[in-house]
Amino acid sequence: MIKKYLLTTAYAGIAAITATQAAALDEITVAYFLEWPMPFQYAKANGTYEEELGVKINWVSFDTGTAMSAAMASGDVQIAVSQGVPPFVVTTSAGQDIQIVDVAVSYSDNDNCVVAEALEIDKTNAGELSGKKVGVPIGTAAHYGFLSQMGHFGVDIGSMEIVDMAPADGAAAFAQGNLDMVCGWGGALRRMTEHGNILLTGAEKEEIGILVFDVTSAPAGFIEEEPELLSKFLKVTADANAKWNAGDSKDEMLPVIAKDAGMDPADAEATIATFTFPSVDDQLSEKWLAGGAQDFMQGVANVFVTAGSIESALDSYDGAVNAGPLTAAQN
Repeated sequence: MIKKYLLTTAYAGIAAITATQAAALDEITVAYFLEWPMPFQYAKANGTYEEELGVKINWVSFDTGTAMSAAMASGDVQIAVSQGVPPFVVTTSAGQDIQIVDVAVSYSDNDNCVVAEALEIDKTNAGELSGKKVGVPIGTAAHYGFLSQMGHFGVDIGSMEIVDMAPADGAAAFAQGNLDMVCGWGGALRRMTEHGNILLTGAEKEEIGILVFDVTSAPAGFIEEEPELLSKFLKVTADANAKWNAGDSKDEMLPVIAKDAGMDPADAEATIATFTFPSVDDQLSEKWLAGGAQDFMQGVANVFVTAGSIESALDSYDGAVNAGPLTAAQN
């Protein structure tokens, strides 16, 4: 059932690959997440993207990265901000021609699975999760983290009842006592932890090789036809990240970011405190786009293949990364 869902999502609209863009675009559509506060939203709210790109931007919020992939395949979305690597891998493994153009955010502590407190299960007795009911947003970073953690603890996922649920829906069902474990991110994850406990911290997950980061992605056709427009977009994003990372603009930026993310300022501050926004130099290094991201995607794909979630992995994910627009933005 999981495989069927993943393949259906990944193939959705692939036959209708993004139509050729007009020579001079007058508007684009950009996908993003609510309750996922990031510095780019400061520039978004202030109209900086439109000013620098010279085009109208339709900002559309999504619940999952898999939905972002489908929207890019159908031509409805030209750029997706903060798409999770696992849904990106699912899509590219199925044949959709989209590419990573930057590393949006790293967040090992802000994507996790939570076990119902009544079960009294933690990392010391995680084997008791066998046979339990779990709410997981299939094909996302949370799904990859779930599979990796269950593999680490030796839990047979075949014994579990796995229900595909967006994080907000999973958090609601978990609060009502309808799930034994639930996985998600952001504000939904914070609500989940009100009714249970995590198995592994972000640092503990990284120790066993579970990285969690999002990317900015776009259809290869759009990247080829509008490289300058995309470079300008990435430059605005990079400038917003640099302003936030400098540390002296928090009071100015946070209220704007929180409002745009649909969050209370305190909740937004708690969430963004767990995020890391790599500089352009870092993104273009071996750790990320010059090799690390490609190797990590291969690992994610192999986990999904082993779990029966996708049919096969690509021989290489080198072609799924295009650092050209970010390099141009840097210069």
